[in-house]
Amino acid sequence: MSESTTEQVLRVDAYPTHEVGGFRVRAGKPFPFGANVVPGGVSFSVFSDQATSMTLVIYKRGEAEPMAELQFPEEFRTGSVFAMTVFGLDHENIEYGYRADGPYDPVTGHRFDARQVLSDPYARLIAGRDVWGVEPDRSRGYQYRSRVCLQDFDWGDDTPLRIPAEDLVVYEAHVRGFTRHPSSGVTAPGTFAGLREKIPYLKELGINCIELLPVFEFDESDNPRSNPETGEKLYDYWGYNTVSFFAPKAGYAATGRYGMQGDEFRTLIKDLHAAGIEVILDVVFNHTAEGNEQGPTISFKGLDNATYYMLTPEGYYFNFSGTGNTVNCNHPVVRNFVLDCLRHWVADYHIDGFRFDLAAILGRSADGTPLPNPPLLESLAFDPVLRHTKLIAEAWDAGGLYEVGNFPAYGRWAEWNGKYRDTVRSFLKGDPGVTGELATRVAGSPDLYATRGTSASVNFLTAHDGFTLADLVSYNDKHNEANGEGNNDGGNDNASWNCGAEGPTDDPEVNALRLRQMKNAMAILFTSQGIPMLLSGDEVARTQQGNNNTYCQDNELSWFDWDQVDQNTELLRFTREMIAFRKHHRELRSTSHPTGQMRDTLGLPDISWHGERAWQPDWSQDSRLLAVARCGTGDDDVVYVAMNAHWESHDLELPALPGGRTWHLFADTSAEAPYDIRTPGAEQELDNAGKYLIGPRSVVILVGRTNEPETTGTF
Repeated sequence: MSESTTEQVLRVDAYPTHEVGGFRVRAGKPFPFGANVVPGGVSFSVFSDQATSMTLVIYKRGEAEPMAELQFPEEFRTGSVFAMTVFGLDHENIEYGYRADGPYDPVTGHRFDARQVLSDPYARLIAGRDVWGVEPDRSRGYQYRSRVCLQDFDWGDDTPLRIPAEDLVVYEAHVRGFTRHPSSGVTAPGTFAGLREKIPYLKELGINCIELLPVFEFDESDNPRSNPETGEKLYDYWGYNTVSFFAPKAGYAATGRYGMQGDEFRTLIKDLHAAGIEVILDVVFNHTAEGNEQGPTISFKGLDNATYYMLTPEGYYFNFSGTGNTVNCNHPVVRNFVLDCLRHWVADYHIDGFRFDLAAILGRSADGTPLPNPPLLESLAFDPVLRHTKLIAEAWDAGGLYEVGNFPAYGRWAEWNGKYRDTVRSFLKGDPGVTGELATRVAGSPDLYATRGTSASVNFLTAHDGFTLADLVSYNDKHNEANGEGNNDGGNDNASWNCGAEGPTDDPEVNALRLRQMKNAMAILFTSQGIPMLLSGDEVARTQQGNNNTYCQDNELSWFDWDQVDQNTELLRFTREMIAFRKHHRELRSTSHPTGQMRDTLGLPDISWHGERAWQPDWSQDSRLLAVARCGTGDDDVVYVAMNAHWESHDLELPALPGGRTWHLFADTSAEAPYDIRTPGAEQELDNAGKYLIGPRSVVILVGRTNEPETTGTF
């Protein structure tokens, strides 16, 4: 294109054709949606299928009353998209919203109310909740104000890490909770910047992927409850009530009051990548903060309620999310909204993957029926921009749809494996009849993912929703009284065991058993095939004092107490070495399920099962002991893991090893520190090669190798 032609195009784009409300305007471009800076102005584009008219409402930043209200001329409407370019705006110092007029007829799904100013669903920034916990001025008519965002961040040479899924070690964390505790020692506690200061800790721990609880803009002050014991206000701490899907939460940024939350978050991601750590976002597309018929009107309800939500024939909200409404995800317009949103986070924030809250809902039709070939899930799997991102489903919903092992995967989706969690917890307790299923779970759940490989299974024992690991071994029952719901919230089936005393105790035997049980859990998790996920703080025995549903607790119940890093060094060291061990042994990260076939190079099968006697596993109902030996295709080592949930010791007969290999002890959770675990590659050779006494409720890990171990499995 010649220079003269370029100038001509710019002149045409910059030429206003109308004047509305004293502003020079012209028809905008329908795509992309949202507010986008163009030569000389800002193009505003918003969808509404049933609105009879649309008005752009503009505020000077921070002021209560609008500076202008510009109704879109009819000729600025293309199909169901209202688009207008407004010239002469100081885009860095305005906020905006829309008034949509149309029918108010809830039975037919329409809830238009032109008195309401609505947030832009595509807003890249939101103002109004700029600093966490500051009580908002609720007398204002427009609480969540859309803002224009520039795309001028310098990413340097940052590129996606594309760590193979089977090599991931996922760490689930809450942005605020990770550094909000006074002991964190960071300069900006509770923020993206604060988390950035803790990258060295994450790197030393050995994780290579951090999964952040929701960071899309939400309103932490929308919880009306208070703590019945103290009277203190409760919050929406977890953030699963999304207000705006394209905007990072301003209250998570030290610079949120200046509107710099986007760049602060990008800086965190850039530095995590530089440290070799991918970033996965926990995203919530199953419902919004608008609730049911009684909930607030923020955006979708007022713009096009019948398109964005699943509605009953009477116009009420389906509630497969358990929170009041359900997003109509497989409607073509909403499907594109979800795709645009995720593309935005990948392209503009370099996000590496997503974990979808209650993802089973994404496979439902408009009337809630599960679809055999859900178009949204298929589109996400094959989208060009998302092509190399990780997609992880929470494969169930609150409407009873449970699709673990059966989630429409299209060769791309992984799942939180709830059956892994339940089985290993039950085994750790010492429940009978679990040994057979335990074998299936630690082998990558081939019954669930036979055609998808082991990396379809995200293995976890704890997550934000439920007990922490320390509480899993300290409480038989939940203790959620502080939530103000009469202890009726949170799950009742926790498969937990308090080891002999409910809650904190001075009994040294109970505390020693709890520590051993936590080590057992870590040992099983990191030697299982599949992607391991660790809940932030479990490595230092973080407790929520028995509360298994801290969604509303913005306090020390939820925050990471950094004093525990020094207090629980034994468990922290054990966890670090287990992660390092996993990295050291390729067979633990194999993408294929083991078959039991012989490996010619070693003369052993890729997987073999054992009990007290070598080659003789006990699958009986009363069995609480199982050992597994693995040898892979590329490693010369054999890894033997014996798991004893029995309250008695057992003599183990060890399988004989080929090729001059001998058994070396890597970990024994019944041993006193520092002999409970070694550094990978520096294991101690056993004196009695054929036998090993495994202690009560213990895990033993041995490595069968020569005295000059290979390190080819390390990544």
